[in-house]
This record gives sequence, structure tokens and C-alpha cells, in this order.
Amino acid sequence: MYVERPSRLPGAYVWRRSAGREPRAGRVLPDGCMDLLWWRGELVVAGPDTRAYESSLAAGETIVGLRFAPGVAPAALGVPADELRDARVPLAALWPAGSAREAAERVAAAPGRVLEEVAAGRLTAAGGPDPALPRVVALLRAGTPVATVADQVGMTERHLHRRSLAAFGYGPKTLARILRLGRALELARGGTPLAAVAAEAGYADQAHLSRDTRALAGVPPRALLQP
Repeated sequence: MYVERPSRLPGAYVWRRSAGREPRAGRVLPDGCMDLLWWRGELVVAGPDTRAYESSLAAGETIVGLRFAPGVAPAALGVPADELRDARVPLAALWPAGSAREAAERVAAAPGRVLEEVAAGRLTAAGGPDPALPRVVALLRAGTPVATVADQVGMTERHLHRRSLAAFGYGPKTLARILRLGRALELARGGTPLAAVAAEAGYADQAHLSRDTRALAGVPPRALLQP
């Protein structure tokens, strides 16, 4: 079972995934985000993925997470996103031992609520995320070419690439591909035929959509649309 709710952190979500009497496997798709997880009695950071992550829960197991908006987690966690790309890392390996232990003790009592409190406190102390990032994400999600994005946010393409690595874990072209796939799946799950999805989401054709889905998700589009 999976449930989520909007967080009080802008653009973030608190989520919970539980297995019943049988183990549960799942496929976590790249989404441009990072998560802070309460998993098996410890805090774990899920870095930005460039490909699908195969997750598994033992029977009766629950995992609770805070999914940050794209680009926000590095400011809250104090670690550049590209250092955690395609990785799951204990928070204790990233923070001083005392800080990580204190956070874990607090989160254990009420994981969802306290994950938000811990992240909000760290984000405030860091002065908040880079204010240019939401606009970068919005422009890329809309299909704006990278050169135009750089110009509109007042950066060179090289500067935008460096900022994107630290904030998102990868360059703007990769982030654009990931956001485009998310948009395509949203359209398809809403009932739009795949050929129309490809055109509306900005793919050259349906074959291009299928190739990109296989590259990022590991399976063809229709496999992701099965209930």
C-alpha cells in the first residue's frame, strides 16, 4: 500500500509504503527529486536517480519518506546532489555522528511529521534553496531548450550545468528528459493514447517515447501503465 500527502515544505510530499503479509517489490522511476527516508530503523538519503530503482519491502515492513521538490534536498542535507546520484546512503555517513543520531531519535517517535521538522530546520539554517531552481525546473518541464533556459535565468549554459549538477544530480538535459517522461506518463495514465502522448510531451514520435522510457525506466511504456 502506498499513500502520500503534501508536505508543509513547498513542493514536497510525505509518503508511506507498506508491505502486507507478503514481500512487496516496486519500481521507483527517476523524477528529479531526492528523498529522506526512515527505513529499517535509520535515516537514509535516496539520491537522484538516472534510471529506475528496484525497491523491495519484507513482509510487514514499512518505509516512510519525505520527497523534496527538485533541487531542494542539497540545501537541507548539506550535500551536493551529484555526490549521491543513483545511491542510497545512510544519513550518518553524511552528517556528524551526533547530529545524525539526534535526528534519528526524533524521527523514530513520529516519522512523517518529524522528517518534515528536521528538513525544515536544516533548510532554514541553510538560508533556503537556490531561488533560481524552481524557474529552471518549470522551464525545462515546459520543454524549453537548455540554451533558452540559461538565458532566461541569467546564466551561461556552463554555469547552468554546474548549478544543475549540484542541485539536481545531473545536467539540465538529463533533468529535461526525466521531467518529460513524468509528463508523458501523467498523460498516458489520464487516458491519452501513446501516439498523442508522444506528440504532446515533446517526443519525435511514439518510438522515441518507447526508447526513452526503456532507457530511464527499464521497461516499455505499457508496462508502466498496467494496474
